[in-house]
Amino acid sequence: MTSPDVTEVNDVNGPESAGDPRANEAAGGAAGVAPVPAQEELAEASSAAGGGWSADGADGSGAVTDHSRAQLEDEAIALPSGGEKAEKATRAHRARSFEVSDFERPSTKMEEWRFTPLRVMAPLFEDAATDVRGEDDHPVMYEVETPAEIAVGTLAPGEAPRGTALVPESLVSAVASERCADALHLKAAKNTEIAEPARVAVAGQGADRRGNAHIVLETEESSVATFVVHHTGSAQFAENVELIVGANSQMTVIALQDWDDDALHIATHHAKLGRDARLKHIVVSLGGRAVRVDVIGELVEPGAEIENLGLYFADADQYLEHRLFVDHAAPRCTSNSTYKGALQGKGARSVWVGDVLIRKEAEGTNTYELNRNLVLTEGARADSVPNLEIETGEIEGAGHAAATGRFDDEQLFYLRARGIPEIEARRLVVRGFFAELIQQIDVPEIREHLSDAIEAELARSMN
Repeated sequence: MTSPDVTEVNDVNGPESAGDPRANEAAGGAAGVAPVPAQEELAEASSAAGGGWSADGADGSGAVTDHSRAQLEDEAIALPSGGEKAEKATRAHRARSFEVSDFERPSTKMEEWRFTPLRVMAPLFEDAATDVRGEDDHPVMYEVETPAEIAVGTLAPGEAPRGTALVPESLVSAVASERCADALHLKAAKNTEIAEPARVAVAGQGADRRGNAHIVLETEESSVATFVVHHTGSAQFAENVELIVGANSQMTVIALQDWDDDALHIATHHAKLGRDARLKHIVVSLGGRAVRVDVIGELVEPGAEIENLGLYFADADQYLEHRLFVDHAAPRCTSNSTYKGALQGKGARSVWVGDVLIRKEAEGTNTYELNRNLVLTEGARADSVPNLEIETGEIEGAGHAAATGRFDDEQLFYLRARGIPEIEARRLVVRGFFAELIQQIDVPEIREHLSDAIEAELARSMN
């Protein structure tokens, strides 16, 4: 089965110097996605200040829609007009502070919140304490299972290394930081290579209960470790995850949002990488009423590398948002981001925003970001906004691509002509769409869990 051509937007130096984005289409890549045309419109929309674009395939038209002035009345979302006060041009200028009072409540006039359903997420914008009702009655319960080589402890606010990488950039993150007295700290010691992953199970105890959390994951110099953070149950959960990746170390982080249907969750994952460090960051969002995960990666020393992978599956009336920011602040660093999502059911909604900043001192940068969305039923909608900010011409390669589409009727016809029933043919297309990402997860039980979860999601719409 031949994958269709993909719509690519704003390739600066082309695939040969940007990690070859076509390689990202292997093992199913964009299988079944009918690509969205009109590259010029996409490039114009993605580069416009305050603008955004989405190739909505829900109506089968594949048309490109510029949402820069859309009025989303059902979610109370409206964008500022050109006459209103403009935000600073570069993503790096966003305010950072531990003081809750330094942040305004999110509004539709703020670029970083313009897609988010603010009324739904409203409980998380309150400066509310963690709802502890007894010594053993917390809004979220933690179960930590680690290999012997992982040191487990807690960190108070201001106690290093807490706060050395993550300084809040939003109200929710600031509240989570201030309201969490003891941050969970997991550390791989210098020169240790740990084969088994460290696991943190986070179980919500009720949709009406507020939780605030701060987790610090650290790999010291020349160490190798994997961390899994798995969210289940239900809560109103504000969370910070701070990643400190020491020089020449390798960290893998897998964050699973497996919440019940009524959970609210806003998380900030903030990583800082040392010289020749490598981070593989994986986000999987399947459950929750509304979930938003912000992933920030700072490449502050030469030779650092970050790989961002994401998989999400939105159902009816479910909102899933993922925002990435990769800050290339040192020479000869590499970043690649690949996020893929599927949507089904009326009111299913996903948003992906990818920002990459290449600073003037970041010569030799090589970066690429890719987002693909597969719309399975009528009434679902996906928005993708890829952005590049480049302050130096001395780079190896930089580019991005994004597309949203429905099933490719020609591929379905090809499979059905060979005796495969339509329902099974559709399953094969979706499996192929996600296969590339699942195969890159090095924890076998998580790969199995994701395959089972995708099958369960498909059973809802295809049976």
